Amino acid sequence: MHNVVITAAVRSPIGTFGGALKNVTPVELAVPVLQEAVKRGGVEPHEVDEVILGHCIQRTDEANTARTAALAAGFPDTVTGYTIQRQCSSGMQAIMSAAMQIQLGVSDVVVAGGVEAMSSSPYALKQHRWGQRLQHGEIRDTVWEVLEDP
Repeated sequence: MHNVVITAAVRSPIGTFGGALKNVTPVELAVPVLQEAVKRGGVEPHEVDEVILGHCIQRTDEANTARTAALAAGFPDTVTGYTIQRQCSSGMQAIMSAAMQIQLGVSDVVVAGGVEAMSSSPYALKQHRWGQRLQHGEIRDTVWEVLEDP
């Protein structure tokens, strides 16, 4: 089994719900963190095998947050990425998954962490895919739904 070494830790700014960062998307929040992580870790983006991000409330325009953020951060398209949704422990699960991939020899260099931007979370129109007729429709707050989910 291969040894796992954490070479860098970086975090993004923390805002309040609806505050100064309300117009920042999760990908925009993740990009400088990914760039700084490889810089501090002493690796080049092309040396990274995979980017894994935990993200609870994903947007439809950034469906695979990890892959989208990696490309936006300047990683080559040969670097794969996937996003984990495990509620509040999504970021921790991303780090654990990265460690397991390295231990098993699947990957040599993985950038992992978590991202969340609840202020940019969408509302959902769940019954409107095929039309909502002759009754009231409902707009669902995805933040509230996630907070209520056991």
